[in-house]
Amino acid sequence: MRLTVFTPLATILQTDDAHSVRAADASGMFGILQGHVDLLTALALCVLTWRDGLGKEHYIALRGGVLSVERGKSVAVATPEAVAGDDLHQLETDVLGQFRRRVEEERAARTDAQRLRLAAIRQIIRLLRPEARWEAAVAVPVPGSNVGGDG
Repeated sequence: MRLTVFTPLATILQTDDAHSVRAADASGMFGILQGHVDLLTALALCVLTWRDGLGKEHYIALRGGVLSVERGKSVAVATPEAVAGDDLHQLETDVLGQFRRRVEEERAARTDAQRLRLAAIRQIIRLLRPEARWEAAVAVPVPGSNVGGDG
């Protein structure tokens, strides 16, 4: 089976010697063998494992992504970030840990940006209200008028 793993910046793996592929999506771990039905799924943060013709396992840590199977002959994975390696334990602990931290940092940044946008919208709405315009007009003295009541 052909297996291709790519990020926006590079092709991480391209081989015609994949006999099995394992990955995880929201429902859990799943496997793909030659002849698998067509499939499209959103991957979870996981380590993709694939076995070559000699039975050797290979590993690639994925920061989520999309996996597609076409005609049971081709598996393609598009992911924002991937790291290939031979040490499964190191990929699961170190690399996936880094990926998780980045995902959390990005989530926090998106939340902060959303809060700023909402605060700006609230301020604009507050300034566009008729009573806000009236209060602003009353607070500004008109030149030549006697606001103090001195006569």
